[in-house]
Amino acid sequence: MDERARRALPWRGEWPVIGAVAAGGALGATARYGAGLLWSTPAGTFPWTTLLVNVAGCAAMGVLMVLITEAWTAHRLLRPFLGTGILGGFTTFSTYAVDIARLVDADRLPLAAAYLAGTLLAALAAVALAASATRALLGLRRRTA
Repeated sequence: MDERARRALPWRGEWPVIGAVAAGGALGATARYGAGLLWSTPAGTFPWTTLLVNVAGCAAMGVLMVLITEAWTAHRLLRPFLGTGILGGFTTFSTYAVDIARLVDADRLPLAAAYLAGTLLAALAAVALAASATRALLGLRRRTA
């Protein structure tokens, strides 16, 4: 393949990554959907399932990132499969936005505001705490730039 054709198809060599993300995403989204079926949220009530899914997914991302960037030399498809795919498909910030809109539509503004802020804070805390705990368990020091 000449240089001009290679530039026209920059993603050409990325098919394994795309496949890993797609396969992982299907698994993660299926798990999230299953969680929603098992623990559905009645209209106008606090969406605990979405909150717990997002926090758990963010905590898992914190663990994963420490493991694959600081503890192991990971296969190049592991991060796209687990991180972008499974955990990206499992966490659901689009449903989070819909849940907020539904709470606003149900005139539950204080609950919507608490959910809006609480999810963001809990998700960020989950990533940070899980990453720190993973480093501590493995005896790793945080890398500095």
